[in-house]
Amino acid sequence: MSQQFTGHRGLQPWSVRSNYQTYRSPYGPNYKTSPHFHGISIGQAMKFGTTAGAFAGVAGIFALFFFAEVPRVRIDIMQKIPILGNYFVKEIPPEDNPF
Repeated sequence: MSQQFTGHRGLQPWSVRSNYQTYRSPYGPNYKTSPHFHGISIGQAMKFGTTAGAFAGVAGIFALFFFAEVPRVRIDIMQKIPILGNYFVKEIPPEDNPF
């Protein structure tokens, strides 16, 4: 006589499950899923992107004005701003010029 069941106490270790559908009550909540990437939906990504863009813009303007006294930044960038350009023109008086 061959042994058919080889699992613990003669049970099969695996079996084919019946194809039963989960019961859904008609009175329960109807959940809708939205597309997401790693749990971040499109609306959340837009909100995070807007916030990150605002912080990046402020950080860029801060860096520009922080480095405004570097001669290359002052001449190439800051003097070409239409309203503020004249403020960044630094003229050395002739008596302070060593040459």
